[in-house]
Amino acid sequence: MKYYVSVNGREHTVDITEVAGVPVVELDGERAEVSYHEVDRLGQVAMVVDGKTFAVSIEGGADAVDVSVAGRSYHVELEDDRERAAHAAERAGGAKTGVVKSVMPGIVVRILVAEGDTVEEGQPLLILEAMKMQNEIAAPANATVRSIHVTENSAVSGGEKLVTLE
Repeated sequence: MKYYVSVNGREHTVDITEVAGVPVVELDGERAEVSYHEVDRLGQVAMVVDGKTFAVSIEGGADAVDVSVAGRSYHVELEDDRERAAHAAERAGGAKTGVVKSVMPGIVVRILVAEGDTVEEGQPLLILEAMKMQNEIAAPANATVRSIHVTENSAVSGGEKLVTLE
């Protein structure tokens, strides 16, 4: 699995695969031997990188954490391929209204708006489940919901129309 990691604003690519049951890690294309052991359930980790051991303290959530190593603090943000594609789709395109499309295949779990509703930028329009995770699909701008192209429990493919805003 490929991850895109930002450490204090500097981007890195981490690719994690498994060979014969052993994880193989590549950091920016360079292979590294990495293992870790949770010391407790409070974010304390013993990490071994290329034979060097580090005591690591981790605080935060699934997509952004603050990490302390040897008294130095690092802000770390993490995206996988799916999240990166979703964020790129959010940032792309000029029109803030028009058709909101699915950025990934999934199942529409819940529709949170109705035709004619006025929505604000960032307001969730629907919940799309993809890869066992529920993702809120939000309005890209203040708008009115002109039409809804999907129903709850329907399967959608990447790029499929979800909602039209005006």
